[in-house]
Amino acid sequence: MSPANFEFLDALGQIARDKGISVETLLDALANALVAAYKRRPGAAEEAVVTVDPESGEIRVYGQELDEDGNVIREWDDTPDDFGRIAAQTAKQVILQRIREAERDLKYEEYAGREGDIVTGIVQQTDNRYTLLDLGKVEALLPQAEQVPYERYEHGARLKAYIVEVRKTTKGPQIVVSRSHPGLVKRLFELEVPEISSGVVEIRAAAREPGHRTKIAVWSNDPNVDPVGACVGARGSRVRMVTNELRGERIDVVPFADDPVEFIQAALQPARVREVRLDDETGTATVVVSDYQLSLAIGKEGQNARLAARLTGWRVDIKSETQLAEEEAGYGEEWAEGEWVENEAGEMVWQPAEGGAAVSASEWSALVAGGESDGPGGPAAPGAPKDAAPKQAEPKDAEPKEAGPKDAEPKEAGPKDADVAQVEAGSGSEAGSGSDEPDDDRGALAEGGAGAQVDADAPGSGATPEADA
Repeated sequence: MSPANFEFLDALGQIARDKGISVETLLDALANALVAAYKRRPGAAEEAVVTVDPESGEIRVYGQELDEDGNVIREWDDTPDDFGRIAAQTAKQVILQRIREAERDLKYEEYAGREGDIVTGIVQQTDNRYTLLDLGKVEALLPQAEQVPYERYEHGARLKAYIVEVRKTTKGPQIVVSRSHPGLVKRLFELEVPEISSGVVEIRAAAREPGHRTKIAVWSNDPNVDPVGACVGARGSRVRMVTNELRGERIDVVPFADDPVEFIQAALQPARVREVRLDDETGTATVVVSDYQLSLAIGKEGQNARLAARLTGWRVDIKSETQLAEEEAGYGEEWAEGEWVENEAGEMVWQPAEGGAAVSASEWSALVAGGESDGPGGPAAPGAPKDAAPKQAEPKDAEPKEAGPKDAEPKEAGPKDADVAQVEAGSGSEAGSGSDEPDDDRGALAEGGAGAQVDADAPGSGATPEADA
């Protein structure tokens, strides 16, 4: 081995040790670069192989001739005389480039398997698009979408973040981190709670509104360990550490349960739930609470209900006892299925869902007045506005609009008729006046002192007194 080759191999080994790259990797990169340099020479073979002896450092170039299938049919030594100088120049460039690539690969491999892990970085730069965190060997990118609203990151401050993605780029690995991911809360609890890191306590579910509130459901694999107490700690010391790292974000720790009813009741804490009704078909859970607990169960701007729904996976519908009682009282009758539509004449008619002829409001009222409860619209009444049928066709509303006392007295009847309606039959006489009271009160009779009676709702332009014979 010549002294030059010895120095070359010694320098190559030193670089490999400093950069954490194997000598074989550097020699392979050097051989590939020398092949490219050889082919640029005039008269070079179309196919060639460069070998570098790791023991002696000797470099040889072999030209090759291949057949149609790519097999080597002839090989010869075609090492140029001045190839040592070319090799030295090429080696410097290739080794530097390979070192940079190897460093990027090492950084990528270091963080590629850490997606879902938590890292601590120092804030380097902040603008409207992203924030850069210095993790030591690499920089992490904290995009605006992964930041907590109203959270400010000062230059030089230490910050914990959750690794969302590791991208491999030409400039090295790009690590995307998050401060709003629910996984950040889980990882912080793993750091603070030894029972979680050991596997005794598990975080089964988590729901978070970054910067405001978080709910986590915990489960214990050991019946002697309280999962909620382990996460909260003595006097709330453990959960307080997580809250401080999240800059005051409120955290609710609730016990996980396999029974959906128990889980939903726990998820709505601190509100106390009276009853939970589950609908498996729609995935809806109707929660009944006391009247004074309704606002607490819903939370500020519905926050408590939203987090409970995300935590349990059920659609949560919260009602007070009074609301539930009113709904059950109002929906006691069976309503017909259909809809109110406008016909060609511009009249609103009830069109049954099962088909058939449409029924107008007046026709329906006539059927109801005739005692036919099961009319064309359904068993009880169409699901129409309650005022539709009475205002258009009920007898008690129709008569006053045509010839009722209210309209008759001020517009058609003069003072003389009004006096007659009051019955001048003696002192202490009383008369009934037209009103919109129920039918039992409409035929009110006025009895005068001499036995005179007045039907205040008799048809005509005014009431007439009738004296007893």
